[in-house]
Amino acid sequence: MTFRFGFLVLTLALAAQVAQAQQEIAFGELDQDTTLPVQVAADQLMVNNADGTAVFSGNVVVTQGEMKLAAGEVKVTYGTEQNDIASLIASGGVTVTNLGDAAEAREAVYTIDSGVIVLSGDVLLTQGGSAMAGQKLTINLKDGTGVMEGRVTTTFQPGGN
Repeated sequence: MTFRFGFLVLTLALAAQVAQAQQEIAFGELDQDTTLPVQVAADQLMVNNADGTAVFSGNVVVTQGEMKLAAGEVKVTYGTEQNDIASLIASGGVTVTNLGDAAEAREAVYTIDSGVIVLSGDVLLTQGGSAMAGQKLTINLKDGTGVMEGRVTTTFQPGGN
C-alpha cells in the first residue's frame, strides 16, 4: 500500500512538471522590441516589384535586437509603406536564437507587427539542458512566451528551465 501511494505521489509530481513545461514556454527570457530594425544578410537577393516581395537566399541571417533567424531562404513581404516589412517567410531549415534559447524547424513565418513567429515541421526547442519537440511552435516575442503543439515530447533537467 505504501509503495503504491509513494508511486502515485511521484507520478503526479512528474506529471505536474511536464504539464507546466507544455503550458508555458519562455523564449529568451526577455521581451523582444519588435520595432527594432531588421537586418538581413544573404548570398543573393531577388526583388519582385510587381508583388512587393524580396527573396533572400543562401546562408540567410536575419537579426533584430538579440534575436537571430538563420535559414536557406527568406521571403520578405512588404507593407503599405516602402520600407515597412510585414512578414518574413523562412524555409530550407530554420534556426531562431534569442540569448541562450534556440528553436529549429523546417520553416517559419514571422509577422513583424504582431511579434509572432510560427515554426513548423519537426520543431526542436532547446533551453539550456532542456529540450522540447513537436510539430508547431508559436512564439510571441512581445511577451516572450510560446506554445508547442503536435505530439509534444520534452526532456528537462531538474532544477533547470
